[in-house]
Amino acid sequence: MQVTYYGHSCLMISVAGKRLLLDPFIKGNPLAADIDPAAIRCDFIFVSHAHGDHIGDLETVVAHNPGVQIVAIAEIATYYAQKGYNAHPMNLGGWWNFDFGRVKMVHAVHSSSFPDGTYGGTAAGFVWDTSEGVVYYAGDTAVHMDMQLIPMTCPPLDLAILPIGSNFTMDYQDALLAAEFVRCNRVLGCHYDSFGYIKIDHEAAVAAFEAKGKDLELLPIGGSLTV
Repeated sequence: MQVTYYGHSCLMISVAGKRLLLDPFIKGNPLAADIDPAAIRCDFIFVSHAHGDHIGDLETVVAHNPGVQIVAIAEIATYYAQKGYNAHPMNLGGWWNFDFGRVKMVHAVHSSSFPDGTYGGTAAGFVWDTSEGVVYYAGDTAVHMDMQLIPMTCPPLDLAILPIGSNFTMDYQDALLAAEFVRCNRVLGCHYDSFGYIKIDHEAAVAAFEAKGKDLELLPIGGSLTV
């Protein structure tokens, strides 16, 4: 499994011959100026919530990927289905089997509405359980006690993708607590540096994780890691 970082909270998970794009927001992020959303090829788009900095380039990606399936909470899936897109609705709870593995939608603590004001359901995260690894993506969230349910209901995690930018989400200190809750020592940071409210001290963040025996990876935009 390979995970590629496109900036902010937009990532690509390549697993079992499929490409899973998470929260496509690129053009609005000046740090991702070298990434062309029209050039991205994917089989699925997973949406954690409806805010513009998570769906900003979704329709561009869909236009260049006929047949791509959007996976999101029911309200978001319905919003896009009404536009004629291929959408699979989920909600918090059990697993669904896809051809690359199974997926569980999990609780996040955050708001969710579309830029046009349409209700976007509740924010969520995802756990992907595949033959190549198990990954948790928290989406935008504060740290919360329900994270402790993940190791109780999911296989052991190989990677946790956690927001660390503060103000709108967890900061890196809270993300460290979240990593302990989900029992994962390898963390990929996201939702940081894209604009003024969420700029972080990279060295301090990495050092805080190292002090607790955990690995925080801060990929360059366009960079990848292997799970």
